[in-house]
Amino acid sequence: MITLPAFKESFAALVAAPTVSSIDPRHDQSNLPVVDLLANWFADLGFAVETMPVNGKADKVNLIASLGTGDGGLVLSGHTDTVPYTESAWHQDPFRLTERDGRFYGLGTADMKCFFPIVMQVLRALDLKKPRRPIILLATCDEESTMAGAKALVDGDRRLGRHALIGEPTGLKPVIMHKGVMIETITLKGKAGHASNPSLGNNALEGMHEVMKSLREWRGRLQEEYSNANFNVPVPTLNFGCIRGGDSPNRICAECELKIDLRLLPRMQISGIRKLLRRMVTQTVAGSGLTVEFDEVFPGTPPMETDPQSDIVRVAEKLTGHAAGSVNFGTEGPYLNSLGMDTVVLGPGDIDQAHQANEYIEQNRIRPMQDLLKQMIVHFCMS
Repeated sequence: MITLPAFKESFAALVAAPTVSSIDPRHDQSNLPVVDLLANWFADLGFAVETMPVNGKADKVNLIASLGTGDGGLVLSGHTDTVPYTESAWHQDPFRLTERDGRFYGLGTADMKCFFPIVMQVLRALDLKKPRRPIILLATCDEESTMAGAKALVDGDRRLGRHALIGEPTGLKPVIMHKGVMIETITLKGKAGHASNPSLGNNALEGMHEVMKSLREWRGRLQEEYSNANFNVPVPTLNFGCIRGGDSPNRICAECELKIDLRLLPRMQISGIRKLLRRMVTQTVAGSGLTVEFDEVFPGTPPMETDPQSDIVRVAEKLTGHAAGSVNFGTEGPYLNSLGMDTVVLGPGDIDQAHQANEYIEQNRIRPMQDLLKQMIVHFCMS
């Protein structure tokens, strides 16, 4: 006998389980509190449950729960982690599901802990005895920080199914395209000296001025070469996000650090862009006596582009009444696509509510998402 909790009860339990992920170890947490709940619930539904340690860490795992065997099938994918939070900015406990004004409030409600209880309520209402093609639930770790969970699937060549739906917040509209992101730190090192005599040192801050000039020119060339009208910002972008250098106005700056953010269009390869970037910066400072160091804050998330003629995209467009579009935020979609799945991103939340205090999801989005998932599962796994 299935003893699953009701929708609100399971949703509240997931929100109450802290699973922050962050590149800052002071904030980073395990995702096991959510994985343990999901593993028990999906086992009750008759799914075979597997936990997959990521990067050799016992407290960071992917959950893969499957029902049925054979080729094809549908992967229902979501991430278990949330971003960090500022408790003083919240009007209620971020770890308590709060119902008010037709909304559910709580950390991760929109992005994206709501997805899992919606999936469970759909599955418990279906006859799951004989799916013709497998139904797979994928719950990953560290999507909000390093994408380590999705990368582990790629590294292990885990081919889970033919079609995939990621329940990220898209306002119930299908998404098949997003930009990639890479963040790079550039550090120039020179020599300190008294400001009264420039020949006593080698100013890294002045060298970084030349680097930034070169980067701006390179950005213009990239935007002339690449453009995609499917995005509201149709060109790749390069943002100068943070610069630090020197310690006193009367001392020649010996070291300067610049952090930049690049957003890449589909078909732009992170590895190739990184090589171009580093070559251009190295050439800019050549002969200056300055040394340059590079550091990738994380390896980067590639752009996503799913074939608009694929079966899951056509079904999603028909069921939602919306043409598949693009978003500016990143997802695990490109990793699933690289494993041979046709992936659509489609969820009930709104990205405008994600990553901020008093995050919420509209209650009237729950039932439409349940109806969509039911029809998706029937189409790809049971009909």
